[in-house]
Amino acid sequence: MTDDIHALDEEAFFDEVYTFQHWFDSVEGYLHDTRFGRKHPTSEVPSEGRREALISTLCNYCVGETAALEASSGLVVIAPNRALKVFLATQAADEARHLEVFYRRLAELGVHDPEAEIPKRASASLLEFKRSLLELVDARDWDAAIFAQNVVLESMEFTTFGTHMRRTDDATADMLARILRDERRHIGFGETQLGRRLHADPVLKARLSRVRARLDPLVLASFTESLEALGVARGDRPELAKDYLQTVGRLGVE
Repeated sequence: MTDDIHALDEEAFFDEVYTFQHWFDSVEGYLHDTRFGRKHPTSEVPSEGRREALISTLCNYCVGETAALEASSGLVVIAPNRALKVFLATQAADEARHLEVFYRRLAELGVHDPEAEIPKRASASLLEFKRSLLELVDARDWDAAIFAQNVVLESMEFTTFGTHMRRTDDATADMLARILRDERRHIGFGETQLGRRLHADPVLKARLSRVRARLDPLVLASFTESLEALGVARGDRPELAKDYLQTVGRLGVE
């Protein structure tokens, strides 16, 4: 195997990057010498108002990560080949680790029972999105489920986490910076799986457009709630929502 995976032909490239070995190699580098995904664990707690907002935000992140964990695990069963099953197994491991890291940060912030706290604070829109995503998985709708999870949900998280990272305490920013690397990989998987087929299949594009029409309002409502909790000025929110819409729109699903 060549040391430069980008020198491989397309089939060999994906055979390599969808392996657990590649996952070990790529993830180990940014998790080395960390504990629960952070370089410098701390007992730092923000002021009370900021603490409450951070707890609510992290509770919503836990809903999103749980949705992705459950959906990735279900998608392993219906994935059409071994390489895709293995990649989704690595994604499930990523999502489980993200969830663990968020739970640990909640504990540092004084939340002793996240299982009870999360339902009390979770966005109704995000909970509805989770239900819709898992319904697609249960229906064994590979294309729609991959679109909903690896394009729509991951794009929302990528935009939200990136915004949050730039305006939070050092401990939370460190955690989010490492998680963002995984989200970028997950989005790439979704775009790769759907991109060429969408270009050649107008029926699939029309069907995913209907899925997007159902999910976008839920995502944007949740997005607005998250940005409000993070203290993002109203004038900045349309631009950030535009970033999400552009990311999803790269596939041409409108």
